[in-house]
Amino acid sequence: MDGRQAEDQAEVYDLKGLNCPLPVLKARKRLQGLRAGSLLWVETTDPLAVIDIPAFCHDAGHRLVKNEPNEAGHRFLIERGA
Repeated sequence: MDGRQAEDQAEVYDLKGLNCPLPVLKARKRLQGLRAGSLLWVETTDPLAVIDIPAFCHDAGHRLVKNEPNEAGHRFLIERGA
């Protein structure tokens, strides 16, 4: 499976409407239940998520694959670390 197919098949976690610190806390919990290397899209409307999610990924050992704005806020593609 190529990278684009993996992105398309990644689970989407809708955290729209939640504010700091809930998007990071909920993303952390969801990622704990995934295998290393799994991809997860996190969608949020929290304006602080553009700072919080990348910092969380860095601190927790996950890889932020994509960070893209959309009409509702932002979406982040995270690859779960080991």
